[in-house]
Amino acid sequence: MAGRSVVRLVRQPAAVVPSVIFPLFLLAVNTGGLNTATQIPGFPTDSYITFALGFTFIQAAIFSTMNAGQALAQDIENGFFSRLVLTPMRPSALMAGQLAGLVMLGQMQALLYIAVGYATGAEFEAGLAGIVVLAVLVSIISVGFGGIGLIMALRTGSGEAVQGMFPLMFVLLFFSSMALPRDLIEQDWFRFLATINPVSYLIEAIRSLMITGWDPEALGLGFGIAIVLAVVTITIAAFSLRGRMLKK
Repeated sequence: MAGRSVVRLVRQPAAVVPSVIFPLFLLAVNTGGLNTATQIPGFPTDSYITFALGFTFIQAAIFSTMNAGQALAQDIENGFFSRLVLTPMRPSALMAGQLAGLVMLGQMQALLYIAVGYATGAEFEAGLAGIVVLAVLVSIISVGFGGIGLIMALRTGSGEAVQGMFPLMFVLLFFSSMALPRDLIEQDWFRFLATINPVSYLIEAIRSLMITGWDPEALGLGFGIAIVLAVVTITIAAFSLRGRMLKK
């Protein structure tokens, strides 16, 4: 199943390329439009590309929600899932196989975004060790968001329903600290939403590796939220999978 998940990504570039290119496009737009934000007193860096690069990883992970759910929904719709139910494959192996391709894609995206960052003048204060930590964090985040896609696919069995979640996931991204540090957001209501939004802490954990180097608080919050997200979504997906298998 893991091999099939990886091969499916390779054979369907139309489903993969947007998830790689669109975050870079939004990064370019934000950097061009908000570059003067570095002149605000208290802004953590004089390079907005360094500040903005962190959210590209989260945006790519949000695509994992759609990719994972869409792939499983297709298996349900074309009957392949029904044939899997008749095999001795464990449910945990089925979910792990579905997520294997996403984890690989997440690592490819991470390397690409880091390379683009270096090429455009971004800094990476944590160095090589920080890149390793970033790769681990991105993998956990990809599993967490991918789990949301699996839940939607298993509960609805519809690729359209999975795609319908995409705008909702983007709302979480835009109401976060993706554009400005939370302490520099002047609107109280927006700062409140960004503070209670867990996506903010995922972005800030990645951002800390680039700007600060090693920030135990930011990394602790980021890893903690990512792990909780992964555990909760995969657990719910496992129960949803069990329920769908009983229906077959």
